[in-house]
Amino acid sequence: MYYVDPHIHMVSRITDDYVRMARAGCVALSEPAFWAGFDRGSAVAFRDYFEQLTIHEPKRAAQFGIHHMCWLCINAKEAENVSLSREVLSIIPDYLDRPGVLGIGEIGLNKNTKNEVTIFEEQVDLAMQTDELILVHTPHLADKYKGTRMIVDILSNDSQVTPDRVLIDHVEEHTAKIALDAGFWVGMTLYPTTKCTTDRAVDIIERLGTDRIMGNSAGDWGTSNPMAMPDLLRKLRARGHDAMAIHKLVYENPLRFFMKSKRYNFTPPVPVRETLAP
Repeated sequence: MYYVDPHIHMVSRITDDYVRMARAGCVALSEPAFWAGFDRGSAVAFRDYFEQLTIHEPKRAAQFGIHHMCWLCINAKEAENVSLSREVLSIIPDYLDRPGVLGIGEIGLNKNTKNEVTIFEEQVDLAMQTDELILVHTPHLADKYKGTRMIVDILSNDSQVTPDRVLIDHVEEHTAKIALDAGFWVGMTLYPTTKCTTDRAVDIIERLGTDRIMGNSAGDWGTSNPMAMPDLLRKLRARGHDAMAIHKLVYENPLRFFMKSKRYNFTPPVPVRETLAP
């Protein structure tokens, strides 16, 4: 079965990961801008990073038959530095017209600070000014419920924002319904500890259904698994979910959301069903 990984940081992965993902059925992925494991020192470093995301990584992925799309932003972990964040925001429009750039992300909150909220709101404004999709990072562990509630409230109270054009990621049992009830799309990140295991993700699906929900690996430089999506697919089968429901979750849902972007540029090997077209 083909699948799409809607959130994975391939610049931090080795080429062998592309090989394994392609063999398992991955045909497309999207890569949000994120923290590099250290705080970058200048906006120039982000220019190099945006070149990598929009030009070089798509070429590397294509060697293995995987279509690479991406998102641009300054990540929540670096948003505490307001002056640097605003410098980065000023250069993002230089890259937004490149093929496969789906929108602004992953923006959001890390420790739920005032500075993070300021830069989150300014990046939402940028997305609205340029008519972009938004991909949102929610905090880890103890800060997650509060941060998710703050994010949903900020977005819901912004008259510019259309919830159906926003994906709120890293949801868990106690945050998924908050975002879904507000009309947003949600992503479950399959991490061993700080986000969701495959069993927990399937529990969420069985409780909340398959509409506006998807899984992802968010594979990066830390403890993570770029094969988490095939693991989810197998877990869904083992729990008795039929092929069409699984196909919707791991393939059609992410593509249906991505198609809302004006720069979506993927021709899927299996068309998204007409009933799921945007």
